[in-house]
Amino acid sequence: MSELTRTWDLLWKDYTSFNPHAKLIHDEILVNEKAVDPSRAMLVNDHVAFRTFKSPKIGLDVLAQIFLSMGYEYKKDYHFEQKKLYAKHFEHFQDPEMPKVFISELLTEEFSPEVQKVIEFVNDQVPLELTTCPDFLWSGRSWDVSYKTYQTLLQESEYAAWMYVFGFRPNHFTISFNDLKSFKDLKDLNDFVRSKGHSLNSSGGEIKGSPEEHLEQSSTLAGKVEVDFKEGRFEVPACYYEFAKRYPQKDGKLYTGFVAQSADKIFESTDVKH
Repeated sequence: MSELTRTWDLLWKDYTSFNPHAKLIHDEILVNEKAVDPSRAMLVNDHVAFRTFKSPKIGLDVLAQIFLSMGYEYKKDYHFEQKKLYAKHFEHFQDPEMPKVFISELLTEEFSPEVQKVIEFVNDQVPLELTTCPDFLWSGRSWDVSYKTYQTLLQESEYAAWMYVFGFRPNHFTISFNDLKSFKDLKDLNDFVRSKGHSLNSSGGEIKGSPEEHLEQSSTLAGKVEVDFKEGRFEVPACYYEFAKRYPQKDGKLYTGFVAQSADKIFESTDVKH
């Protein structure tokens, strides 16, 4: 098993063990696919997303370096002014079947001293030697969390609060709609997921993007998990599952990038207000 294959396997195990609703959705869709194609053994991941804080030690480029060392290359960057985020996406140099990677970081310097102090605390708790190996991507957190601090972070940034509680792990996996055979369009897939009792992110509409933008996306709302805080156990939104349908460009090739306006709304899948 290659280091890259091992990495994706362990990321998927972390994601699904932490978010059992995602594994359930995966299996429900796979059963539906098998009804059309009995030989179908797996679903294709379009991309996987990671969050972090801007910092020389734990920032976007640090996480990216792990993927760059395994054959990925930088493709495009994205700016989210309202949420104060910056992101880049990467694709595998030789194997287009490998999931794309989307990494975002919170622009630390644009927040209050209180938020910056928490981010500095998180930064200091991460062992430097951990940041250079693939295990960093699913290492979670190496610090204790306070529910009071979590609530304080929520006032300025849901993203910051999420990172503080969950640390380093996949924020979401994404099913490639283009590789499905049992649904006619993304709405059909959304209806199926909803019929199984799962809630969808409706911010900006259930389907974000358009054929004209060469990308349509939808996602579930993050499942809630119990977290041990210093003050006790509390339920907070964890991770979500996304679905992406890509359209061909003028050259006939499928669009492989992202649409910032759509991604901005996808970020809200983990919002507490839901």
